[in-house]
Amino acid sequence: MGKFHDAIKLSHRDFIEKQHIFFVSTAPLSADGHVNLSPKGLACFRVLEDNKVGYMDLISSGNETSAHTFENGRITFMFCSFEGAPNILRLYGKGVTALPGTDAWNQYSPGFTLYPSTRQLIIADIELVQTSCGFGVPLFDYAGERDVHFKWAEKKGADGLFDYVQKNNLTSLDGLPTNLGLQKT
Repeated sequence: MGKFHDAIKLSHRDFIEKQHIFFVSTAPLSADGHVNLSPKGLACFRVLEDNKVGYMDLISSGNETSAHTFENGRITFMFCSFEGAPNILRLYGKGVTALPGTDAWNQYSPGFTLYPSTRQLIIADIELVQTSCGFGVPLFDYAGERDVHFKWAEKKGADGLFDYVQKNNLTSLDGLPTNLGLQKT
């Protein structure tokens, strides 16, 4: 049986900081829309306050999280242990996209490792924390981070990354807009 909490406790924070991967899930309001679930790594997640978290988001093939949070804010994060004690931690909340040059970006970006291909920060106010057993989660050994994204981004260069975002990251699979616009950083 899961346990529920109204804030991120110190033990939750410690658990989060030890994980090499987390998952973020969002969905549009439309019943016909696509639910998105994305794995994230690179130690990009931060607990900002007892009820606020964020992660640094790289340019990638889509931008569902930004579109969904722009439409309705709903967001869920999941961490699960692949080594040690079997645990799962979920954070439920309302998210927003913080873009370079905005007040939110200026406030939160100093706490993150930023790369030339950093697209945005996703910041979320957490309403509910759930812990549960991870008895069914298999054990895996962490072998390291991949560098493929960074080689791709370096090859594209700043102008190529900007063009890629304009072509691939301004709407969701369902046609919902993100709030990236024509921003050039």
